[in-house]
Amino acid sequence: MEIGIAQLLPSFAYEGITDAKVYEDEIALAVAADELGYDHLWAVEHHFEDYSLCPDNFVYLSHVAALTKRIKLATGVVILPWNLQPLRVAEKMALLDVLSKGRAILGLGRGLARREFDTFGIPMSESRERYDESAPLVLEALETGWFPEHHGKYFEQPRAPLRPGPLSHEWRWNRFTQVAMSPDSAEQAARLGAQMMAFNYKQPAVQKQEYEDYRAAFRRYHGREARPLLLTEMMVCDGDAARCRELAEKYVANYGISVLDHYEMLGDQFKAAGGYPTYAEAAEAMRGIGKDAIIKSYVEQQVWGTPDQMLRKFEERFEFMGQYGVLCVFRFGGAPLEVALNSMKLFAQEVMPVLRQWSAPARIASAR
Repeated sequence: MEIGIAQLLPSFAYEGITDAKVYEDEIALAVAADELGYDHLWAVEHHFEDYSLCPDNFVYLSHVAALTKRIKLATGVVILPWNLQPLRVAEKMALLDVLSKGRAILGLGRGLARREFDTFGIPMSESRERYDESAPLVLEALETGWFPEHHGKYFEQPRAPLRPGPLSHEWRWNRFTQVAMSPDSAEQAARLGAQMMAFNYKQPAVQKQEYEDYRAAFRRYHGREARPLLLTEMMVCDGDAARCRELAEKYVANYGISVLDHYEMLGDQFKAAGGYPTYAEAAEAMRGIGKDAIIKSYVEQQVWGTPDQMLRKFEERFEFMGQYGVLCVFRFGGAPLEVALNSMKLFAQEVMPVLRQWSAPARIASAR
């Protein structure tokens, strides 16, 4: 079972924090994750706002590579429509693979925040086409060592070698992930042979159906089973249940507010932009629910609590959805470094060893 950490690098709700301090704290968590036995570390790409301060996850992960020994390092994710030369994405990934001695994982996505698209001068309506055109090119370059000649709607590129080349040309089945938060993105992930990654904010029945549809599409395209879903969770782990609830209701709620603001989830830009029908429908539904109810539901949906409480939540999830990989987010919403580190350590000591024993729901009871 895969268990990693995702780093969002936010400054939202961190009163008085400098951008440099954000990185100092996240680097401390990255080094600790390596020492504590987490499988992989995922760094996002976001621009311009305190929601997330990571404009180049390749640079960040290259620095982390020099400070760690074993943890795999994943772009979680590179937003392809914002990176106007797919060749440069392939080159950066190949270089990260060399610098990390083969620990790199490719994660791709198409982006969602209107303000980021607008600042780059790229219409949101082009995001799907840009992604669909560039993602196969990046993947082919990493798997062959050569970026293919291409003449498309958005990109013109002569054939070119990747130098340095990646240490391995095996990416599609083992080291390639796509964030997929809508049915069309899940379909595209399956078509490309990517592992599906998602964030936990949808109702379990909806998430389960999208995961099952992805797995069926993967079998249809490739004649083999997909790797398990990677589901990203906001986590607080504490030995005191009352204190943990207090921390979660503060920090998870703050993060939920930052999501609503950054992505303008209560606005109508998804409908106006085109290409995001699932989000347009979700935004309309959320406007009817109201911000306070949305945040309350979001807090309760995340996995937090004492180690035993968290294991019970995972047990319920796995029995309903089947087993999936877990991406833990420990620093968010104003949670101090000490709180994030304590959660990370306690989770690694008391939750992770049990999760690693679970290979199927039927084994859960005997593992605990």
